[in-house]
Amino acid sequence: MCHILILVSGSSATDVAKHLKEQQMMMLGHQEATSETELNRYIPTAVAFGGICIGALTGLADFTGAIGSGTGILLAVTTIYHYYETYEKEKASQLAVFGF
Repeated sequence: MCHILILVSGSSATDVAKHLKEQQMMMLGHQEATSETELNRYIPTAVAFGGICIGALTGLADFTGAIGSGTGILLAVTTIYHYYETYEKEKASQLAVFGF
């Protein structure tokens, strides 16, 4: 199941290696051809651990009776953070247009 989510989300080792190559970034100590193999060692573990942490946070918030449900809190924080990222990107693009 975890492997399917990684492929669908665009976070597979192939996608990340391609993105790094497009950004002209390299992993220190690794050749370009081996970066995908090296990323395959870490990405599934990171995805599984992140899912466990989010599930634990949501369950803990529901169990302790936090204001709102754990899922609601998680959704609110994610939405606010998305708006913050969008604001920062637009601010950076406006500064680039005006040459600052």
